[in-house]
Amino acid sequence: MPTWFMWFIVLWTIFLITIMFIGGYFMFRKFLKRFPKEDGKSILDWQDYYIEKTLHLWKDEQRQLLNDLVEPVPELFRDVAKGKIAGKIGELALEDQINDLTLEYIIRGYILATPKRDHKFLKKKLREKNIDMKPYQDLLESS
Repeated sequence: MPTWFMWFIVLWTIFLITIMFIGGYFMFRKFLKRFPKEDGKSILDWQDYYIEKTLHLWKDEQRQLLNDLVEPVPELFRDVAKGKIAGKIGELALEDQINDLTLEYIIRGYILATPKRDHKFLKKKLREKNIDMKPYQDLLESS
């Protein structure tokens, strides 16, 4: 067997093992989110509950804003990001027992549900839409 072919097999094996470890890591994270907590429900169960209970509050323009906010997320993960953000928005809405979903709740939910590194896109999008960021400045800095 030629030497280059043996090196190809070694490198291909390392590549496959690496890809399997990366996939296993993400599958394990998903498993942990599905794992029930002390109250008997998992993180994803609560997320689904909040979305279901507040589904009637969402109007087309609010759905469009949420779609705009998750636009930089790769398409493969976009539905997961929308679900996480919508779940946090639903949680805030149920806590405050609101009857109408406002821009404030969408922005607060986005800030609380996403990591700090994603907030720069939120700031850019709010500037494009001429929305004042001052009411959310404390929330952006503390999260």
